[in-house]
Amino acid sequence: LVIASILSYWITIVEPMGTTDNNFFLFFAGFIAIIAMILPGISGAFILLLIGAYAGVMGIITQLSDGLVLMDIDILGGALLKLIIFGAGAIVGIKAFSNVLNWMFKHHKNLTLAVLTGFMIGALNKIWPWKEVLEYRIDSAGVKVPFIEKSILPYHYDGDPQLFLAIIFGVLGFLIIFLIEFLANLKTNKS
Repeated sequence: LVIASILSYWITIVEPMGTTDNNFFLFFAGFIAIIAMILPGISGAFILLLIGAYAGVMGIITQLSDGLVLMDIDILGGALLKLIIFGAGAIVGIKAFSNVLNWMFKHHKNLTLAVLTGFMIGALNKIWPWKEVLEYRIDSAGVKVPFIEKSILPYHYDGDPQLFLAIIFGVLGFLIIFLIEFLANLKTNKS
């Protein structure tokens, strides 16, 4: 649990790598991104951003739409090929990792649950509402968006931290989860 928490936290603060246009890297990016999507608390898009593939994948999608609009077979074909390579990586990744995860649950259930819980605990840094933006990036639409952020305490937040609302919604979220679990247990006990 502790090791998974530290690893997951580290993933949320690590600085992203540069981008590449290599087909093997594109396959690897699809493979890794889909694995991240299976794990709780880790975003596949964020992993793509970390390994430097997010801009490339978004560029492929833009290239695909440009090829469709311009009816240019060369642009369309190149984009489709790269999308197929990325998709193949995702298919291989989900197939391989779902089998590994299934095996882990069958043979090491408590350890697997501890690791997954650790991933969720460490990833809480990513959803911490009070951040200081250290660096920006330009997205595919040309808009400046936060790229590298640092979690800060609410009283250091530049602007209205809305701490009272955050606490209310945090408690409300907990109560909703608690109620859903309570109702599921009632239904199970009736059956």
